[in-house]
Amino acid sequence: MWKPDVTVAAICESQGRFLMVEEVSKSTGDTVFNQPAGHLEQGESILDAAIRETREETCCHFTPKALVGLYRHEAANGKTYIRYTFSGTASEHDDSLTLDPDITRTHWLTLTEIQALPNLRSPIVLRCLEDYLTNTHYPLDFLKEL
Repeated sequence: MWKPDVTVAAICESQGRFLMVEEVSKSTGDTVFNQPAGHLEQGESILDAAIRETREETCCHFTPKALVGLYRHEAANGKTYIRYTFSGTASEHDDSLTLDPDITRTHWLTLTEIQALPNLRSPIVLRCLEDYLTNTHYPLDFLKEL
């Protein structure tokens, strides 16, 4: 039975740089770059998932401000991903938190630096940034949790 994976991601910009994570892909073993992102867990709201994933992957607290978009991606691994991407702010690094073991390190990179990376997690990474930079934003109350 076909079942898409629901994921969330956070775009955090500060002084023209974007918060990115360097991680090891579980499916390929390659090092890839992504926005802080991950899977929605059972019983969790979409916004809470974005806040949690950002905290786990960056040791920063994320405050969502807007929905950038909802993306569907057919990945090379045969899975379909439905990704909710939010923009917002990230706190300074919280030393009381522990980085997710799959994350090698975090980076604050310019768009040009991100565009030059040969190993983005997926094409969604750049597409979300492009949408964010063209002011594609939807209010958070666009989302309805029933």
